[in-house]
Amino acid sequence: MDFTVRAAYAEEFGAVGELTGEVYLRDGLLDFGESDGYLRTLRDAATRAAQAELLVAADQNGTLLGTVTYVGDGGPYAELAGESEAEFRMLAVDGAARSRGVGEALVRACVDRTRERGRTGIVICSQPHMHAAHRLYTRLGFHRAPARDWNPIEGVDITLQAFTLAL
Repeated sequence: MDFTVRAAYAEEFGAVGELTGEVYLRDGLLDFGESDGYLRTLRDAATRAAQAELLVAADQNGTLLGTVTYVGDGGPYAELAGESEAEFRMLAVDGAARSRGVGEALVRACVDRTRERGRTGIVICSQPHMHAAHRLYTRLGFHRAPARDWNPIEGVDITLQAFTLAL
């Protein structure tokens, strides 16, 4: 592995936010493109770091390859986790860094943190067309949990699919 997964440094928050926003835009994951209100949330890495754990994958030169927001102890970024669960959100890997194991390393870091906290499981919500992410989650032992699927925006036809991993 030619990169490390670690907590984001404060001086990286702007770049982490831009990376996250750009990946979601490029991959067509925002229903309203640049005008999507969720884009502001994606770009606001400083708030995520203050209210959850902001992780990055960076190479030896400090180049950011990917990021994820780990929600291990509830709070405003918790959407679906039960009392004894953790969750992660906003997984984003730069297009040039894909197929290098970056996404898998970030997910594994979240799973490890969940085990360290003594939680019974971890959950992630994903858009239905995020097939590469679904393959990754399945390969790592996550299972679809259709009973936990939900719609984050009333009046907009987008149902997020839940995947869980029991620990």
